[in-house]
Amino acid sequence: MNYRHAYHAGNFADCMKHALLVWLVEALARKPAPFFVLDTHAGAGHYDLNAVPAARTMEAKGGILRLLDTVSAKEGALSPYLSLVRRLGLYPGSPSIIEAILRPDDRLTCCELHPEDAAELRHLFAHNPAVSVHRRDAWEALRGLLPPKQKRALILIDPPFEDPNEFSNLPKGLALGHSRFRTGVFVAWYPIKRLAQVRQFLTAMRDSGIRDIVTAEFLLREPLDPTRLNGCGLLVINPPYQFETAAAAILTSLLDAIGTGEPGQGIAVTRLADE
Repeated sequence: MNYRHAYHAGNFADCMKHALLVWLVEALARKPAPFFVLDTHAGAGHYDLNAVPAARTMEAKGGILRLLDTVSAKEGALSPYLSLVRRLGLYPGSPSIIEAILRPDDRLTCCELHPEDAAELRHLFAHNPAVSVHRRDAWEALRGLLPPKQKRALILIDPPFEDPNEFSNLPKGLALGHSRFRTGVFVAWYPIKRLAQVRQFLTAMRDSGIRDIVTAEFLLREPLDPTRLNGCGLLVINPPYQFETAAAAILTSLLDAIGTGEPGQGIAVTRLADE
């Protein structure tokens, strides 16, 4: 329970994850039927980048702060994400981003175990009956909260990866959630530090029997140093129509804006399992 996302808010991994998340939630909103979103590791909801935790690491300087300084919010693949960040203020975490896109009949459930973050989430969304907050284990929530009443849903699984077993927990959690709700859009974030762990995770997902899986990966450098966050990925089960094309455009724009020029940087959008 030592992990607090406030120390990493707005870094390049957040930008990658949230830019793709905006596209995914907006894709659900393009159809009239209501949808449900489950955010299993919700965090505090929003973050002050001038406060001590973020200022101590200064990770946002290479992420959202550089984007806001250099990229127009009026055009390009990053426009929906940057426009939303500017409108919401502070730095919005995934619950705030999702809430901003919800329509009157859509619903969001946030799960967070850390007591301070869970309390902050409850305060943040106290005014909105469409959002519920549970201080609840993420993996148990997949069993208890799925399937939802709505026929359409996005399930965001964004573990802190502080637990060394997280890479083995993730395919189990995805398999559990998918068994409960096979038509849901499952979105799982993962860090890229050592390639061996990532390859084992992706092999487990490829061998799981789950169909229609796409990965989108963003690398700032060759993943040779396991002590650094060299990149990150998003695995999506049942991606909405045209996600692969949109993800490639978003990640290319992001790399153009915040890439370091180090050897090995790049993006990849890969179909792991066919429909």
